[in-house]
Amino acid sequence: MSGGEVAGILVAVFWAILVSFLAVVLVRLAQVLKATTKLVADVTEQAVPLLADASTTVRSARTQIDRVDAIASDVQEVTSNASALSSTVASTFGGPLVKVAAFGYGVRRALGRTDTAATGREPQKTSRRTVIVGRTVPTPRRRKQKG
Repeated sequence: MSGGEVAGILVAVFWAILVSFLAVVLVRLAQVLKATTKLVADVTEQAVPLLADASTTVRSARTQIDRVDAIASDVQEVTSNASALSSTVASTFGGPLVKVAAFGYGVRRALGRTDTAATGREPQKTSRRTVIVGRTVPTPRRRKQKG
C-alpha cells in the first residue's frame, strides 16, 4: 500500500466517524424537537382554558366595579342631599328655637325675681357640687359651732 492509499483510507474512516457523530446529534435533536412540540401542545391545552377563565373573571370584575361605581355615586348623592337637608333644617328651625329658649329663660328668671320681691326673702341656695371628668365631688362639710 502506498502513502496515498493509506491517506485515502484514513480520510474515509474520518468521514465515517464524522457522519456517525452527526447522525447521533441529529437523532438527539429530533428527540428534543419532539419533546418540545409535545410540551408546547400540553401548555396550549392548559393555557386556553386558563385564558378563558381569566377573561370571564375580568368581565365579572368589570361588572362588579361598575356596580360599585353606581353605588358610590348614589351614596355621594345621598350625602349631598343630607347635607342640604341639614343646613335647611338648621336655618329654618335654629333661629326660632334659640329665640324660644331665650324667651323661656327670661320668663323663668322674671318669675324667680317676682317671688323674691313678693315674699321679701332670698331663695334657698342649693349646694353646689364640682364635677371632675365624669365623677361628682361633694362640697366640703361645714362644722357646727358650739354656741
